[in-house]
Amino acid sequence: MPAKKRLVVKIGSSLLANPDLLTPRWAFIQRLLEDITKLRNDGYEVVLCSSGAVALGLNMLGEKPETAGLRDKQAAAACGMPLLLNAYKQVAHEFGFDIAQVLVTLQDMEERKRFLNTKNTVHRLLQGDILPIVNENDSITTEEIRVGDNDRLAAKVAQMIQADHLVILTCIDGLYDRNPEEEGAQLVEEVSDVSEYIAVTDGTSSLGSGGMLTKMQAANMAQNAGCTTLIANGEHEAPVSSVLYGERKHTKCIAHTKPASAWAAWLTDRLQVAGSLVIRDDVAKKIAKDIDHIRHEDIKSIQGPYVKGDVIHIYDEHGEEIARGMTNFSSEETMVLARHPEIPPKDLLGYQTGGTVISRENLIILEDRHLLWDSPKEDTFVEVSDS
Repeated sequence: MPAKKRLVVKIGSSLLANPDLLTPRWAFIQRLLEDITKLRNDGYEVVLCSSGAVALGLNMLGEKPETAGLRDKQAAAACGMPLLLNAYKQVAHEFGFDIAQVLVTLQDMEERKRFLNTKNTVHRLLQGDILPIVNENDSITTEEIRVGDNDRLAAKVAQMIQADHLVILTCIDGLYDRNPEEEGAQLVEEVSDVSEYIAVTDGTSSLGSGGMLTKMQAANMAQNAGCTTLIANGEHEAPVSSVLYGERKHTKCIAHTKPASAWAAWLTDRLQVAGSLVIRDDVAKKIAKDIDHIRHEDIKSIQGPYVKGDVIHIYDEHGEEIARGMTNFSSEETMVLARHPEIPPKDLLGYQTGGTVISRENLIILEDRHLLWDSPKEDTFVEVSDS
């Protein structure tokens, strides 16, 4: 029996909640789950990444989206999630299948052990023919410890389950070569290099941009894992299958023909910076040609805080990001080691260690296909030496 194809579908809040009444859009949910039923019958395993909980919960608190603060949104998420899941549950029951809720946090995606535990849960649900509905746990997250957008979260889920396609449904037809409200704006039907379009997606708060920056970032993450991303307007009778089967206009971001391994994709495609290192230029040039360990004596400055096991970003002295890797030490331990290269690491830290900050097997050199992160502000780095 051939393996089932896997599909991740991301739905935005504007499709799920009436913008004026802040109530569930039952007609859309009906169309969506009817379409997912069709896809399941066509042999697809589907995972849904759904927004909407905060919007649906604001009514219960007497708040509006434009005036709600962080505490309001946290509480609204707690109120709205049962409403959202109840809507999905009722409609799914009509079509004869079950749903399950998978609430995640930033740490569940960024920490390797928790990532694998989440992956195991989603796989088991798919084996049981249950539709997983994934959402960030907005009731406990703050601005500092949240994913922040369900586009990139959906891309991480697509990486997690090695999906064939990621479908992002939004309020416009796809990516345009400029603001779609401008005269002469053209829909970009196919994208190979996402980086070429980052400049025209700037300004995620603009309705005209359609929040396209995070969608392009998500598409790049999916591409690296061998997953094709399709971006389209969600207002359609068959919102997902009509895009997947090429029956209406959309933007297709083509998967790389040589995808990264699951380990490399998880290591390089981050949702948030845990910390950063600046290494000497001669070391940066060396590891770019022949990947090697990064040792404590290679480090010029450190930006933290971070802990052992975090994935940190590696920059050269000119501020260009060259690699990402999993650290063997906390930022405090790294600083102690880097400031005293003449002292054996065991004497500095009190336990046996060779002083390798990032081992070569936990280090990935970034390629042209990766979207690079700007170096953090200079005043956030701590220099190893003041001399």
